[in-house]
Amino acid sequence: MIEALRGDIHKFDLELKLSGEYDQADAILTVQSGAGGTDAQDWAEMLLRMYLRFAEQQGYSAEIIDVSPGEEAGIKSATALVSGQYAYGYLKAEKGVHRLVRISPFNAQAKRQTSFAGVEVLPNLNFEQDIKLNPAELRIDTFRSSGAGGQHINKTDSAVRITHLPTGIVVQCQNRRSQIQNRDTALQVLRARLLTLQKAQHKEKISEIQGEQKDIAWGQQIRSYVFHPYSLVKDHRFNIETANVQKVMDGDIMLFFAEYLKEQ
Repeated sequence: MIEALRGDIHKFDLELKLSGEYDQADAILTVQSGAGGTDAQDWAEMLLRMYLRFAEQQGYSAEIIDVSPGEEAGIKSATALVSGQYAYGYLKAEKGVHRLVRISPFNAQAKRQTSFAGVEVLPNLNFEQDIKLNPAELRIDTFRSSGAGGQHINKTDSAVRITHLPTGIVVQCQNRRSQIQNRDTALQVLRARLLTLQKAQHKEKISEIQGEQKDIAWGQQIRSYVFHPYSLVKDHRFNIETANVQKVMDGDIMLFFAEYLKEQ
C-alpha cells in the first residue's frame, strides 16, 4: 500500500508540473529514421514501439495515421496520434535525436553499428474555428496505400497527401479505410501544425513548440541507447541514466519525463 501510495504521489507531483499551454492536449508524434541505413529504419520502428507501449501503460489510445516502410526492415517514418490527458505534456520531452549502439543484425560480420532516429512531437489542437484553410492554398494528392492493408485499402487510391502551398508543410494519412477518412485526418494534422505556428508569434516560441531542427546524426542526440558492449540508456540533457535497457524499450520512460519536467 505504501509503494502504491508513493507511486500515486509521484504521478500527482508530475501532473502539478504539467502547466504548459498545451500540456493537456493529445500529441501528434512522428518518428523518422536518420543516419545508419537499414539499422536506422529498424531503430525508428523500435522507438515507435516504445512510445506505443508507453501509451498503453498510461491508458492512452494510440493510432498510427501514416507510415512509410523501410526497404529491407523497419520504417522510414511514421506518425501516430496519441490521445489522453497530458499526452503532449509528457511526450514533448522526446523531441530530438535518439542514438542506438548495438551489434547490427543486418551486418554479416556482426559489427557494432551506431544509428539514429529523430522524434517530433506537436500538440493536437482541435480548434478548427481558429484556423481557416483556403482550398486554393492546398494541393491534395491521392495515391495507393502501402503495407498489408485490408480488403479494400490497397485496391483504391485511398491515401491522401496535402501540401499547404504558402508554408510548404506536407502531411499525409494512409491508414484509414476510406479516402474521406484519410483526408479528414490529414487536415486535422495540418491544422495542428499551422495553429501551433500561428500561436507562436516569436521565433523563440516556435523553437520551443516545434523543437530545434537538427540533423538526425552524430553529435545531435538527446539520448543514447547502448545495447553493446554494455547496457545503458543515458539522457545527455540531464546526465541521468539506467542500465535496464529492456525496461525502457518496453515503454518505461517516465524517468526521463520526470527529469525534463523538473528542469522546465
